[in-house]
Order: sequence, then structure tokens, then C-alpha cells
Amino acid sequence: MIVDLPDSSVAQIAAALQELRDDIGTMALTRVLTLLVVTDAAHEDEAHEVSRAATHMHPARIVMLVEGSDRGRARLDGQVRVGGDAGASEVVVLRLHGELVHHQASAVLPLLLPDSPIVAWWPTGGPQHPAADPVGALAARRITDAEHSGDPSDTLRRRAKHYTDGDTDLTWTRITRWRGLLAAVLDTPPYAPVDRVTVTGGLDSASADLLAAWLGEYLDCPVVRARTPHNTGLVSARLHRRDGEVDLVRPDGEVATLTMPGQPARSLALPRRRDPECLADELARLDADEVFERVLTRGLRRLRTTLAAGEAVDQGLAPSVPDSRRLARRLKQESAGCAGADDPPKEPM
Repeated sequence: MIVDLPDSSVAQIAAALQELRDDIGTMALTRVLTLLVVTDAAHEDEAHEVSRAATHMHPARIVMLVEGSDRGRARLDGQVRVGGDAGASEVVVLRLHGELVHHQASAVLPLLLPDSPIVAWWPTGGPQHPAADPVGALAARRITDAEHSGDPSDTLRRRAKHYTDGDTDLTWTRITRWRGLLAAVLDTPPYAPVDRVTVTGGLDSASADLLAAWLGEYLDCPVVRARTPHNTGLVSARLHRRDGEVDLVRPDGEVATLTMPGQPARSLALPRRRDPECLADELARLDADEVFERVLTRGLRRLRTTLAAGEAVDQGLAPSVPDSRRLARRLKQESAGCAGADDPPKEPM
């Protein structure tokens, strides 16, 4: 159910929410947190869909602050969504106009759930210093997304100067599976030390920067950041060891190949993570992320050596993407052949 409340007040919106809850039996006790979403009109629908999907596992009161023009008369247009239109949560939309655009925290205060955590999320970038932002100051957890800024890598470096416990960024969450796979490799015999790391990814991939920074910081070794064209995302990671190279390569954004000394090559599903999945991960933990803090504030400083991806391949620092594509095709064909051999023979017609 959706109820529009044009040119209203926060008190009227809160009263309408309570009335709807009483009429249809929505249980406020099931809400485990308040999610504050700061966006603009152009990204409102997308932000609503992502937050609604992400809160299926963490039912919340979602308060969307939609920034309009700060010119003209101060006006608040509200909307309340409950039931099927809100999924497992209840959604309050506050569209701010005029002077109200600069008083977001005051507008949202009466709608915060009592005695429950508050999380702030900026789907399209976010402030340079999230904890000092009026909305961010209300939250124990502040989620930004540098990927949607003009220069994601520079945005992360600027935020590193103002890091506060509770800050995180979805560019970090997007590499969770990469970190898990590489950590599993390092826990596999013969436990050889890593001498150097090369991470290849798009010029605009802050996630590739963070993966390189994480590996360099925790392995305490030199890092090479190889760059591919814009919008290519995270492509590969190579761990240089004395017994040979460990290569994790994702040539197509969906399936990766893993090769390491003494082990058969493997094909692994490694699709790019969707925003609802990443946001849900961050809502599952409300404490400070000490690993992210260390990578952001210390690890990024290690990224001093950058090369074009082709140059890194020519120097033997990075794996070849075409070779990985051929390997992926061969592994797929071998897998299909094994599956066909296991099928029972067909009876004659």
C-alpha cells in the first residue's frame, strides 16, 4: 500500500504511518534497524529497489531522503509504503525542497525507531567526511559507494583522511569473494611466501585498488596495480611465489579460472556482486570494520607502481586474459565431456 502526502509535515507522515500499521497489522517489533537513504530524484527508484531487496534479511524502517532543489519555498512531500510495496520493511519517503534540503537530520529525527541501530547509506557517492555529515552523525554505520563518484580512487583516498569507526564503502564489499578465494589459496600447502602481488582492473575500479591494497598490506610485499580500460572492473590477481605464480583471472565478469603450482586448473563462478547483496552484507554487521580501516588508511599508500595491463603481461607481472579465456573454454568442454560420460546410455527407439 502506498499513501502520498504532498506538502505535509513530519508529524503528519508519522501519524499516517502509525495509522497504516494499525489498519493492516504491520508489526513494528520486527524492524531491527533504521536505514537512512540519502539520494536525489534521478536515483530514487533504483535506491528504493536496492534497499527493499537488501532488507529482506534485515527488516527495517527505510527512510529515504530525496534531495530536491534548494530554491523556492520550503516544502516536504511525503510518501508511506507498507505491505507488498515495501517488502519486509516499511518505507517512508521524504522529498525535500527549498531550505529543507539543508536540514535533513531535523526532518528525519522524529522517524527514527527507538532503541535500534541507525545505518546511513548514500547510493550515489556520499560526503567526503561521512561521520561529520548531519545525517551520518546520527548513524552508527555509514555506507558510501565511491564507484559512483567522478574519480573512485581519489574519492577513497580523500575519505581515508577522515576515516571514523563505522565508515565503510560498497567498493570494499564487492571484493568479498575475491578475498575469500585468495585467502583460501594462501591457506593451502605448501604455504610459500608471496614475494610480489599484481592486481589488474579498470582505470576506474576502486575495488581493484582495495584488493591490491589488502594483499600488499597483509602480505607485506610490493604491489603492482595494472590498469585496463574504464568499466572493465576487477580482472585478475597474481601472487608471485618462489614455487610459481598463483593466478585468479576473471576474463568475462562471470567465471574465473584459478591456477596454482602443483594443482589442476579450476573454473569458478565469480560473478560481479549486485548492490542489494552488498548492502545486505553491510547491514549484517554494525561494528567497526578494522580490516577495511587498515586497508583504507594504510594499504592504499602501497599502490605506488602502476602499469598498463599489456605492459604488465609483457613483463610477466600479470596473467594473460586471452590465455585465461582459452583455459576457461577448455575447462568447460572437459566438464561437459565428463558429464556426458556419466550419463546412462539411451535405450533404442
